[in-house]
Amino acid sequence: MRRTRVAAAALAVLLVPAVSGCQQALHVEPPALSGSTAYVCSTAHSRLPDEVDGHTVTALDPRSPYTAGWGQPTIVWRCGVPTPAELGPTSETIVVDGVEWFPQKLTDGYLFTTVGRTVNIDVSVPSAYSPEADVLVDLSPSIAKQIPLASPSPSPSSS
Repeated sequence: MRRTRVAAAALAVLLVPAVSGCQQALHVEPPALSGSTAYVCSTAHSRLPDEVDGHTVTALDPRSPYTAGWGQPTIVWRCGVPTPAELGPTSETIVVDGVEWFPQKLTDGYLFTTVGRTVNIDVSVPSAYSPEADVLVDLSPSIAKQIPLASPSPSPSSS
């Protein structure tokens, strides 16, 4: 069952339109990654769908194996992002095809961040795609296959 209560605070995503020649590209600052996180994100990026919610891939500036976009206005996928400060044990989440997401209302749309994976992914979805969570149907299967679940923290043992 989808729960849609959203945290009040929004996580800022640096999205600024940029023009490159005749083609318009959206500026998305890629996360600075290294090691296993960079490898996992690059692998996941190479296996993203060609279409999301019926929209084809859109150019981003700069090109990065840690970001992807679809449609106009652009749906933006970023891999290797930090856990949102607003996410806590009682936060409402939604589950789509086995992937848990933490939704946050933005000025224009929603930001969805994966929960419980070894690497966090966020997806910003403009309100033009309402209901915004529908785009997660196309992205969740790839994430479920490419980004492993995090190991649960060991619970303290009673002596």
